[in-house]
Amino acid sequence: MSENKNQATAWTGVQAYTLAVVCLLLGVAGGWFIRGSQSPASAANVESTAAAPNPSTQPTPEQLRKMADTQAAPLLEQAKTNPNDPDLLSKIGNVYYDVQDYPTAIAYYQRALNIQPSNTNVRTDLATAYWYTGNPDSAIQEFNKVLSYEPNKANALFNLGVVQWQGKMDIKSAVATWQKLLSTNPNYENKDKVQQLIAEAQKHVGVKPGTTAKPLSN
Repeated sequence: MSENKNQATAWTGVQAYTLAVVCLLLGVAGGWFIRGSQSPASAANVESTAAAPNPSTQPTPEQLRKMADTQAAPLLEQAKTNPNDPDLLSKIGNVYYDVQDYPTAIAYYQRALNIQPSNTNVRTDLATAYWYTGNPDSAIQEFNKVLSYEPNKANALFNLGVVQWQGKMDIKSAVATWQKLLSTNPNYENKDKVQQLIAEAQKHVGVKPGTTAKPLSN
């Protein structure tokens, strides 16, 4: 245990700071999606306070992957002796999700969910990772599984509506999903954003289902 801790602290402060900044920027670049365990309020705060990325200082994909591998190394070492720890597996998935290595993140999320299928936070992140790999059908399937465990989960409803609209151009379903979000979560911090999404989606009423909408502008 102490060896793993020492490996983690050996990760340099510069690397940690760089990856933290990159993950913040990637989160903003990801658009409207909210992570499974992230509160709507904190998501809104990130969007409002993060600066625009500077292309000249952004790490390359190879550098991002190297930093992610370094951060994941102590977790992977722990997984050798405790391969069935769903929390550990999901943490590894989060490391790769944060640098947009979604296929690797998906693999670890799936392993975690095979052990703990009712973890709605991990499954919400799995669904969102599927979306980012261009697989809206699997994303919708996983969001629906989340809602089978937790019917009123705000983050899952929020993200599901986005995929129904942006991925499938199913305006009716998207609006119904967001209306359910508002009705079942009356104190939802991002109520104004949901109403904006409904208004934006309704502009596409009449567009053929299966057509991808133009990306949202934040």
